[in-house]
Amino acid sequence: MGLSACSVSIPENYTQADTLPKIYPDYIDVTIPVNIAPLAFQLEDDADDAVVRFAAGDVEIVCGGLKAQPGIDQWRQLTAKAAGSDISVDVYAQKDDKWTRFKSFAMHVAKDSIDPYISYRLISPSYVTYEELTLNQRCLENYDERVMVDNILCSTEELGQCVNCHNYQWYNPQRMQFHARQNHGGTVIAYDGQLRKVNMKNDSVISAGVYPTWHPTLPLIVYSTNQTSQSFHTRNSNKIEVTDAASDLILYEVEKDQVRNVENRQDEFEVFPFWAPDGRSLYYSSAHFEFRDTVSHAAEIYMRASDVKYNIYRKSFDPETLTFGEREMVFRADTLGAGILGLDTLKKDTLGLSATLPRISPDGRFLMFTLGRYGCFHIWHHEADLCLMDLQTGDVRLMDEINSPDTESYHSWSSNGRWVIFSSRRTDGNFTRPFIAHIDSEGHGSKPFELPQADPNYHHEFMKSYNIPEFMLGPVTYTPQQFADVLKNDNVVPAKFVK
Repeated sequence: MGLSACSVSIPENYTQADTLPKIYPDYIDVTIPVNIAPLAFQLEDDADDAVVRFAAGDVEIVCGGLKAQPGIDQWRQLTAKAAGSDISVDVYAQKDDKWTRFKSFAMHVAKDSIDPYISYRLISPSYVTYEELTLNQRCLENYDERVMVDNILCSTEELGQCVNCHNYQWYNPQRMQFHARQNHGGTVIAYDGQLRKVNMKNDSVISAGVYPTWHPTLPLIVYSTNQTSQSFHTRNSNKIEVTDAASDLILYEVEKDQVRNVENRQDEFEVFPFWAPDGRSLYYSSAHFEFRDTVSHAAEIYMRASDVKYNIYRKSFDPETLTFGEREMVFRADTLGAGILGLDTLKKDTLGLSATLPRISPDGRFLMFTLGRYGCFHIWHHEADLCLMDLQTGDVRLMDEINSPDTESYHSWSSNGRWVIFSSRRTDGNFTRPFIAHIDSEGHGSKPFELPQADPNYHHEFMKSYNIPEFMLGPVTYTPQQFADVLKNDNVVPAKFVK
């Protein structure tokens, strides 16, 4: 039997309440991995003191104080004991020398483990303090966090830059990439011990690579290329809008340093590519848009932003010839029509919506995507929800069990397909926080839980958003200075364009 503090004892005299405690983060009735860090929480009911008991079988942890913060070693014993069953949690609160015991609740411990690491970008809400941008990695089995890329090593007030869009080949931290924009711009690629900066911009593509997806096994990356602009709203609840005046898809061959077009229709905006796990098809979002040419394209997109609505497509891929087939509709969100699969199961009016960020589960069965009213940058759309398509049956549904009244946007599958991590603004409507949910073999999700922190009050005080949470099988071993040294090399020859 493990005790977190020997001097803490469970109150013998108390009044039994018929309500659950108010705790933050809300870990009541969540499903968690067997190898997750301790789920520390704080009591938010009016109380002077508290005692919390976690128990599974003959293993228990007793914590004293308004913050319940189990030790890592004892927590591991507890979750190992509870694997496939529950941890029962009892909360006792003291007010004016009287104790109250709230209704017990459970934390369900899945036998499914979770990938040990995630990475994300941390960004301030001002959107001008580029120097403070970092790409961080966090061990999910404890609270260890480390900066991977520190933008301040390459930025000054006069010459700033943005780092973004970190991505990995099948969860492998030794095969990764990220972008730098503006000062020292380029794409940094780490591939089996070699680190270099690449310039993909040339006269035959509209920009350098933007949103990436690694082929699961081959040294290939598909990117969207985008002419992106950002606008700020003063009265709209969706404070920021990011739009494209043009976007295409390109294929980059890592070992040959060459690019070729994949999809570049003049009346389509192609974005957010994602490889299927077998590497034989590519999913992406695309919006049909015809310019009226009465004003500049950038101005027209700004004025008609609500008209830009994306559908999800798929293209077959031949790994021997590196060629793609014709596109085929997977999910049509912009209008009602034959392209919508499983419409009767979708609990939302699909007339004139926009589907983005297609992500396929590692077993190839499920397609998860974000559904909003318009546009491609749903991270700032408060109505955005996660949807799931069963690729075997074609059924589509809103994931009501993990959605909230606020924004759900970027999402990633774990390597075993049993967990998803996604960005949500459900806590306060302003900052994105990472939430994790268990997904069973039939695609049903559990109640999500917020990324655990050693201090449960951490996210109440942390004034940055988490962008692009991605699972990893281990840590990135390069140092921030190594990445900065590569970024500062501005003598990079553009990648060769091939037809």
